[in-house]
Amino acid sequence: MEITLNKKNNTEGIIKIKLTEGDYQPHVEEKVKDYSRKANIKGFRQGKVPSGVIKKMFGKSILVDEINHLLSHKLSDYIKDNQIKILGDPLPNQDKAKAIDWETQTDFEFEYQIGMVDEFTYDVSSKVKVKSYPIEVDQKTIDETLNDVRKRFGKVSYPETSEAGDNIFGELRAQEGDFKKEQAFISIEKVEKKEQKKFTGLKKDEEVEFEVSKIFSDEAETAQLLGISTEEAKSAKGKYIFKVATISRTEPAEINTELFDRVFGKDAVTTEEEFINKVKETVSENYKRESDHFLDHNIEDYFITNTAINLPDDFLKSWLMSSSNGEVTEDVINKEFEHYKRGLKWDLVKNRIADDNKITVEADEVRSKAKELIVAQFGGQAFIEQLGDRLDGIADNYLQNENGQNFMRLYNQLRGEKILKYIKDNISIEEKKVSVEEFKKIVAEHKH
Repeated sequence: MEITLNKKNNTEGIIKIKLTEGDYQPHVEEKVKDYSRKANIKGFRQGKVPSGVIKKMFGKSILVDEINHLLSHKLSDYIKDNQIKILGDPLPNQDKAKAIDWETQTDFEFEYQIGMVDEFTYDVSSKVKVKSYPIEVDQKTIDETLNDVRKRFGKVSYPETSEAGDNIFGELRAQEGDFKKEQAFISIEKVEKKEQKKFTGLKKDEEVEFEVSKIFSDEAETAQLLGISTEEAKSAKGKYIFKVATISRTEPAEINTELFDRVFGKDAVTTEEEFINKVKETVSENYKRESDHFLDHNIEDYFITNTAINLPDDFLKSWLMSSSNGEVTEDVINKEFEHYKRGLKWDLVKNRIADDNKITVEADEVRSKAKELIVAQFGGQAFIEQLGDRLDGIADNYLQNENGQNFMRLYNQLRGEKILKYIKDNISIEEKKVSVEEFKKIVAEHKH
């Protein structure tokens, strides 16, 4: 057997494997004997089928299976033993494979195209500057949240005539064209102030006509109404007609013990002051998570943009086509390729940082994370006390489910968190406090 690597450049190469009869024939003969012992063929006693009969009936398929098995192991061993850092999987040369004459050939040559990771450098130091935007929660945001909470837990009625603040449900259709949505919904308070009058004073079966580009300032509302993406909503225009079917009105819940218990659980808060403070605390925590997530995104974007990594684009496109089993077209791959490359570059950078700085995740850490998730989902401290020692077994079962995918998902999550923490601890993070509205604008203007 002869295995060689011919490098086209630093990121592409061909692995050639040459086999002679002595490399595979002993395996083939052993398999033929195994077939002879197990085969149940009419005219022969089980276990007494002659090898010649087996070879005549199954010889070609046995040969193909054994050579493929041998190739798979030897290719994998060669890559591992020579520490070749490959991307994706080796791609066999299909033209050469199709040209093989399995009936007469005794020597074989196979080729595999591989993509490789080129050497690259990265910088995790104080020279790296990434912006962070902690959100200052103002009183307006707290008041809006309190109002939303009271409405969410308020009493719903169904009046005959719509007023400001009501929700209307019904049929939406375009004035021109075939567009029609039988179950549409408009929250009147989300409509632009100067357009709201059109939607008040309406009764069941009455219709209102409007220009869709004028009624909402938030593209998300336009997207919800028309059933399209927010990107498509940016260019949405034209006149539409809404036919009212139902009007709903929510009377905000009173701020009292009943509301406290429904929102935060029984006896978690007992006074209005405690309730408002708890709402503020919850809102602040939520916005902190958003700010932290955006910082993580900015860090990822920085390293993708500022780390030069040479990638084998043609190989990667071929591999993506091959691994999709025909489910993805070449046009789709070309369209999504830059997005895929960004993700790949970030993975390569993270892996290098983890390897260079010995960042690891132990099985016990994954188990502890699983227990945290289970406890959070099923009731906190009371759930822990109820289960006692059984929590470990529940966590182990969860991690083993889905062929270990739950374990790998949590493992990768913890590993990613550790890598990001290492980066944050060693780079310069420039903080700029912003309001909720400023933060939303910054996120919206971000390119990725």
